[in-house]
Amino acid sequence: MTEQKRVAILGSTGSIGTQTLEVIRQHSSDFQVEVLTAQNNAGLLIQQALEFNPNAVVIGNEAHYAQVRDALIPKDIKVFAGQKAIAQVVEMETIDIVLTALVGYSGLIPTIHAIKAGKQIALANKETMVVAGEIITALAKEYRVNIYPVDSEHSAIFQCLVGEFHNPIEKIILTASGGPFRGKDRTFLETVTKAQALKHPNWEMGAKITIDSASLMNKGLEVIEAKWLFGLTTDQIEVVVHPQSIIHSLVQFEDGSLKAQLGLPDMRIPIQFALSFPDRLKSDFERFDFINYPQLTFEKPDIETFQNLQLAYDALAKGGNAPCVLNAANEVAVDAFLKEEVGFLEMSDLIGETLSKTEFILQPNLEDYVETDRRAREITEQLIKRKV
Repeated sequence: MTEQKRVAILGSTGSIGTQTLEVIRQHSSDFQVEVLTAQNNAGLLIQQALEFNPNAVVIGNEAHYAQVRDALIPKDIKVFAGQKAIAQVVEMETIDIVLTALVGYSGLIPTIHAIKAGKQIALANKETMVVAGEIITALAKEYRVNIYPVDSEHSAIFQCLVGEFHNPIEKIILTASGGPFRGKDRTFLETVTKAQALKHPNWEMGAKITIDSASLMNKGLEVIEAKWLFGLTTDQIEVVVHPQSIIHSLVQFEDGSLKAQLGLPDMRIPIQFALSFPDRLKSDFERFDFINYPQLTFEKPDIETFQNLQLAYDALAKGGNAPCVLNAANEVAVDAFLKEEVGFLEMSDLIGETLSKTEFILQPNLEDYVETDRRAREITEQLIKRKV
């Protein structure tokens, strides 16, 4: 890389955020941390700021503002607080690229602000594209902003398409590990616990995305994200279960050729590629060895048992604000599962019922999406209260 990139990390204390800082730590001559944000983890945010000396930090929970401010006074780091500050800080002139690793719907508005400010986007917050993909892609074109995917599957597709952008895609194949409950039936899933669902076989991730992976909702959200990132139709996006998580995804071209991206399940690789593109930087990450994986296996996803994937396909096919409803209902349902208020299978029931009860809008604007998110959450919360 010829010039050092100045990076804003939204959600620096989460799984993606901390791994991003690992990448930057290894390549300090290529990247400079300009902004760090966190919602509640003030202690880790302070620790990160003291090490990386950003221009500014934002703590989303205003109750922690004084703690962060006082700790960083000796470093002369600007400290802000609140959700509006997260959306505003990305507009700083000194930022080159914004890595959005916020959880769920909270990533939407800051991403919009960053695009309108002309910042390149490294997107780890798939929900932004799920909720308002049409608006986000239109804004990216209008402001000439590139969106580099950080999700391992979408990064794999992107890497397969480098040098192929003039060749039409026949279809893409998103691989799924199947999560901790692959092969289990609905009788088994009726009694699974939070602790069981949080034990992903291959990836180290945050709680919300780990539950989504167990329920296959994560793959459903990735299907919707892929539509907008790569300009695909629903029938061009296929999901295949690949338990080893070595092939991260594939692209099939019109001549029948398939290109795949392979590697060990390590999120630092797609993070680094998104930040360094078009360059590939040397790393000391563990290398894949075929001898250690004599069998790579594949199977169809069980959408009768794991109904969230079908719900996502249905919402994508319906269009309008349906994916926004799906996402909002899922976020509330996952939170309720983590609080042990609902069972594992009840999450799909809640999402399906919320989709049927929320007003459908075929061509929503941003205000419609905001109201849809609010209303869908309200409906899901009411449904949960009836169950507990």
